Order: sequence, then C-alpha cells, then structure tokens
Amino acid sequence: MVFSVPITVRGYELDTQGHLNQAVYIQYSEHARWELLAAAGIQQNAMVAGGIGPVALEVNVKYLRELRGGEQVDVTCEFAWAEGKVFQLKQQITKTDGTVCADIVVTGGIMDLKARKLVPNPAERLAALASDPSVLGI
Repeated sequence: MVFSVPITVRGYELDTQGHLNQAVYIQYSEHARWELLAAAGIQQNAMVAGGIGPVALEVNVKYLRELRGGEQVDVTCEFAWAEGKVFQLKQQITKTDGTVCADIVVTGGIMDLKARKLVPNPAERLAALASDPSVLGI
C-alpha cells in the first residue's frame, strides 16, 4: 500500500536560490512517515509507553526537480519489509502534475528505548500497536 500526504511548499522553507532547501525534503519525508503511523492507528505516546521508537539508520535522497514556494506536492511512503531488524521505506515527493521531484529511501528500525538496541521483527512490534496494520503493508 502506498500512503500519501499533501504538502504546500512554504516560503520560509526556500533557500537563497528560491527553491526548497535540501534539508526540507527530508523533513517532508519524516512528516509523511509519522502521518503513516498515525493512519495505522499508532500514536507516538503509545510507542514510548511501549518502550519503543522508530529510528532512521540511513537516508538517501535523489533530488530530481526543484520546488518553489506555493507549489503543491504529495509525499508518498511505502514500507519494504525484510527479515531481521531493519526495513526500508520508499518515498517520493511528486508535484500535482506527476513530476517526481525526489526519490527517498530510508533504512530504519524500531529501537528498544531502554536497551538502546534495535528490536527483532519490527513489523510484528508495530502491528501489535496498530489498529489498521494494512496501512503498514503488514
């Protein structure tokens, strides 16, 4: 399942060239990931109470097209589950005309907040907290 969040590029997010600052692409992708968890019924406080939290281990951004203030984009997010402690999230930032502006791949995990180590089978841990695990691709 591909989850999507609409965002409007705001003027204060632009750099001196008048296009979206490169760090904001990463902020948009993180916002979409938190919205995905919320859509699955997972609240941040429930994760913390359960002693876990999501972590980004690696973020790869391929910048393809510039974005300017006022433009509307959709930020997609799709889990690619694997065996072990890590997973990938594949994301795109796309203009309303279908132009892909950025491809983002995040390698992540779920951290045990007390042990400060990744938990085994992160999909299982998230599914246990979710009211709708299908949003997570589980």
